[in-house]
Amino acid sequence: MSTAARAWTAPGWGDAGLVSGEAVELDVRAARVGSRALALLLDVLVQLVAGLLLATLTGLVLAALPYGVLDAAMERALLTVGLVLLLVGYPVLCERFNDGRTPGKAAVGLRVVSLDGAPVGLRQSLTRALVGVAVEWPGLVLPLLSWAVGLTVMLSDARGRRLGDLAAGTLVVHTRPATRWRPVPATVPELAGWAYSLDLSRLDAKLALAVRQYLARAHGFSEPARGELARLLWRQVATVTSPPPPAGPSEVACLAAVTAERHRRARRLLAGERTLTEALWPQFRATPTESQPGRSA
Repeated sequence: MSTAARAWTAPGWGDAGLVSGEAVELDVRAARVGSRALALLLDVLVQLVAGLLLATLTGLVLAALPYGVLDAAMERALLTVGLVLLLVGYPVLCERFNDGRTPGKAAVGLRVVSLDGAPVGLRQSLTRALVGVAVEWPGLVLPLLSWAVGLTVMLSDARGRRLGDLAAGTLVVHTRPATRWRPVPATVPELAGWAYSLDLSRLDAKLALAVRQYLARAHGFSEPARGELARLLWRQVATVTSPPPPAGPSEVACLAAVTAERHRRARRLLAGERTLTEALWPQFRATPTESQPGRSA
């Protein structure tokens, strides 16, 4: 794989260190203490609600039994089974049948995977759950000490893994990309007239998105990868746009001019559609807050 290709496929925020079976590094982020604590809090709330429902249902069933059938031993056995279902069965079943996500992890945008990026297995989920119940949460073995050890392990591990992850060979990753909005690149003055006359009808959305992503991330690339990728993208853009640019400006400046002009035309088209919509249906007229100058979509 060329240097330019590596720079394009690895924008720099993927730190999970996952490598697929084809020896391709996966661009995903490892989950840290903050997001995992939030997911745990949501899961605990779900478990509490599920525990109340289970206790209510069990109480109704037991109330229908004849007097004397239920004794202290059966009560302890039912309580133990209920705790095992909530503390162990809940995460294992959710991770097994919901692609490595409990309800809390799904809400936060997290997922449990194997260290090679493969889906988490039943044995791995069971190991994570048992270790978690024993020494992490709720921590049946020396709770305060085990909590401190577990937190220290998560903070010291480069990928934020807890004791259960280390024992099971798993990793919790983010499923949502870390996107940062960046302003649309501006057109240099000497290219303004050329950009205004461009025919962009053959510039498809996929190529335009690739150019926009390159311009947003080019500052993180090093030479010669940055220049090679700019020339590669410009060759593709030049074949679907006309007229050719004037001599002198760099490929990056030309790409920025094309992107800025495409954005300007899109905003102009959107403004025309809004004006037509407001004329036909006044009830959809934008409020003063929505029509403040300087706001962009």
